[in-house]
Amino acid sequence: MSDQGKRPTRLGETGLEGFAPYLMNRIMGRYNAEVRAALGQNGLSTPKMRALAVLSVVPAPLIRELAVYAVTEQSTLSRALDQLEADGLVRREADASDSRATRIHITTAGLAVFEGLWPHMTDAQETMFRDISDDERQAFLGTLQKMLRNIRKHEF
Repeated sequence: MSDQGKRPTRLGETGLEGFAPYLMNRIMGRYNAEVRAALGQNGLSTPKMRALAVLSVVPAPLIRELAVYAVTEQSTLSRALDQLEADGLVRREADASDSRATRIHITTAGLAVFEGLWPHMTDAQETMFRDISDDERQAFLGTLQKMLRNIRKHEF
């Protein structure tokens, strides 16, 4: 029930265009499709790209942290990291305070690959924001950040 005591609306009443998760999935599906061509040219998958993206801005996260940031199942991420490590794009290192935990570092080569992808990623983002004012864009990003805080299960 909503705060006003109304019964929840049915999908048939709101329609797909009124259901935020549907819209977010459609948008991300199109974004990923736009970026996928550039990924293929670099022999990367979406999980590999996400890992490199996170590693370019989050220094040496634990694997479990990287999985959260990259929005990737840990088993899928582990396979992606195996391949990224074999390609010399990341390196694993035991955590200084817990030898059972592993931290992931991006290499110089990995950063170069990501920096080559970044223009494709920003172009795809700019396409999504075409004809949207800076004020609308900032308000939207603020709303997304609030939504993430509302639902997240991790402190990061």
